[in-house]
Formats: sequence, C-alpha cells, structure tokens
Amino acid sequence: MATTAAGEIGAEGRRVAAASSLSARLARSWRRNGAGYLFLTPWLIGFFGLTLGPTLASLYLSFTDYDLLTPPRWAGLKNYEYAFFQDERLRHALWVTFHYVIWAVPLKLAVALALAMALDRSVRGVGLYRAAFYLPSLLGASVAIALLWRLIFGADGLVNHLLFVILGIKGPGWVTHPDYALWTLIALAVWQFGSPMIIFLAGLRQIPQDLYEAASMDGAGAPRQFFRITLPLLAPVIFFNLVFQTIEAFKAFTPAFIVSGGRGGPVDSTLFYSLYLYIEAFENFRMGYASALAWLLLVIIGIFTATAFLTSRYWVYYEDEGR
Repeated sequence: MATTAAGEIGAEGRRVAAASSLSARLARSWRRNGAGYLFLTPWLIGFFGLTLGPTLASLYLSFTDYDLLTPPRWAGLKNYEYAFFQDERLRHALWVTFHYVIWAVPLKLAVALALAMALDRSVRGVGLYRAAFYLPSLLGASVAIALLWRLIFGADGLVNHLLFVILGIKGPGWVTHPDYALWTLIALAVWQFGSPMIIFLAGLRQIPQDLYEAASMDGAGAPRQFFRITLPLLAPVIFFNLVFQTIEAFKAFTPAFIVSGGRGGPVDSTLFYSLYLYIEAFENFRMGYASALAWLLLVIIGIFTATAFLTSRYWVYYEDEGR
C-alpha cells in the first residue's frame, strides 16, 4: 500500500513538474514572439472568417437547396446532376467563357510581349512609356472603364464615329449585337496588357546580351534570334503569364456585367461563367446551385493548371535545371 501511494505521489509530482515546465516554455515563447502573434492575429481572423469559413460553407451549401430566405435543405448531388445533365444555359456560359479565354489570353500575351521587346531599350524617356503602357492594367478591370468601353463601342460611340468619318462606314452597335458583343470584351481584355508586359520586360532583362551578339556575328537575323534565343529563354516567364492570365480570364466578371447590364446579353452572347453564377445566386436566389457552380469552376481551373504544369516539361526551359 505504501509503495502504491508513493508511486501515485511520484506520478502526480511528475505531472505537476511537466505542467510547470510546459507553462514556463509557453511563457518564454510568448515573451519572445508575443508581438509577432499579435500582428498575425488580424490575418488569422481574416483568413478563418473571410476565406476558410466561407469556402467550407459554400462546399456544404453546394449539396443543399438554399434560397437565402429559408434554412438549407439537404439535396445530395442534385445540384451537380442538374449542372452536368440538364442546365443548357450553363453549357452556353461555358462555351462563351472558353471562347473568351482562347482568344483573349493569347492576343493579350502577344501584344504584351511585342511591347515589352519594343520597350527593352536604354533610351531617353523609356520609363515614361513603360508607365503609360502599364496604366491600362490599373484601370482596365474597373467599373468606370467598363462603362466607358460600353460608350465607345455603342451605336453612337467613338468607334462608329471614326468609321464613318474615315471610311464612310456606318458601324453596328458593337455591344448590342450578338455577333460582336463578345469581341468588344476580348478587346478590353487585350487592352489590359500592362501586367504581363512588365513581367515579360523583367524576363527580357535576364537574357544575356552576349547571346545576341554571338548570334549576330554568326549571321542570325532578328527573326532567328527571336525564335532561337528569346522564346526559349523566356519560356518560364511565358508559362507564368499564360497560367495566371488564363485563370484571371476564367474568373472574368466585371466587364461582362457592366457592358451587358448584368444580363449577359445580347442573347446571352456575353454570359460568362462567373456572371451566370452571380445571376443564379443573387437574382434567382439559388444559392445552393450557385455554390455548386463555384466548385465546378474551381475544378475546371484546377484541371487547366494541372495540364499546364504537366505539359510544361516539354517546352519550358529552366537554365538552373540543365534542361
């Protein structure tokens, strides 16, 4: 009995000692890192309250019928089944979005690369030109620019005025004609070439000039230097811009919402995926179905990103990897 009691007392003492040691370590850690924890707290609150929490909530809601007015009702895979097999308007929104991505992203990157090469010079005032060309990226996604774009391409807008004055042509209402409305949004996306241009310019600055000088001495002209030196060494930058700009294009919302008046018209010709998601959520009050659409968009973007990374090994050259 005495031995058992002594053992219990010893175990209790060890537990107390361990607790005291842990408290001491926590106190020392707080004294060393307390300020860091305090500065980190607002970010953690924002992350859990505004990012992780809503994300998990949307995942739950995607399996429910929820109209914002009554409590969610569990629906299982009903929303996903409807999206895959019954929603014809969703298929049209996907077609419009893919059409937009396929045209807008390559054209934007081509314009950005061309201007980056033109601005990759050490001449007087080049910094001013770089800032001027970058400006559209700061303004292009704003509501004001989308409204201005709608006026410029309207039936009585600047584009039609110039066509009539210069060529004597009476142009259509570009943003109100189903055959042309999407192209006005593609043009707006291409106009926002500033961000990829700056990234291309940084990549061009990393290419050794000795390579161009050696190629010139060997008789290689500008086109040959571009395809044999510039493009291969710029491939990592092209890859980054391609992935980032494609993701942004899939998520495009503001231009289509403003130019089409929030309806995706005319005749759903500018019904982007994100705009259709918004209509289902906040106009049709089908929040459960809209949540399912949001997760499907995440899957689509994930598939593209994974495909891009898997295929990059065949055309992206990384000098430090010796490939």
